Amino acid sequence: MSLFPAIQDFLSYQGSKYRSPDKAGQLREAMLELKVKGQAARREFADLVKDFQALYPKLSLERTSNWMNQAQVLRSHFWNYLRGYGELSEPMFALRLYGNPEDFGVSLEVSFIERKKDETSLDKQNQVLEVPIEEPAYYFAQIEGVSQRLKGSEENRQQLLGQIQDGTVRKVLVKYDVNLSQAVSRDQVLANLQEAMEALIPFYEATRTL
Repeated sequence: MSLFPAIQDFLSYQGSKYRSPDKAGQLREAMLELKVKGQAARREFADLVKDFQALYPKLSLERTSNWMNQAQVLRSHFWNYLRGYGELSEPMFALRLYGNPEDFGVSLEVSFIERKKDETSLDKQNQVLEVPIEEPAYYFAQIEGVSQRLKGSEENRQQLLGQIQDGTVRKVLVKYDVNLSQAVSRDQVLANLQEAMEALIPFYEATRTL
């Protein structure tokens, strides 16, 4: 049995279109059910984030993403930013849900809120490449407009540094995945997230150097 049943259930509906039950006609009951499932999954994710943040009380929580986007399409991959120092335009930590009902988890990353960026945000973000990386941490780079996962290796670090300079790469995140679908206890999940935090702190600190 999953430790996160609401999330696992809701992942099946990713990409579905939601309509207001009052305007959905014969689909009213189905839309009400989607709303309940979305709210339950979001709450389950938010509770995990709160438990994680309690381990790092100096980090402040931003609002958890909604269970659907502005186009009312179900967005099961929730996220939550955790701010340390500085303004909203600064890089911070974020937890993001990933995967499908059979294999899902959360990734911890160092990134900034795109809509809050300023003229220095990208330069600060890309300072993560100044720090040597080791797996299981990995890069998630926006290369010619397409986001790609890259192994956390010295070879890729050097390649990305060059691509930043020539403009091929716009933004580089460093991420660390923690599986939820195979977790046996909440304490194990939190311990794994602490390992992720320890691995990513040097990258976060690098974004403070500009």
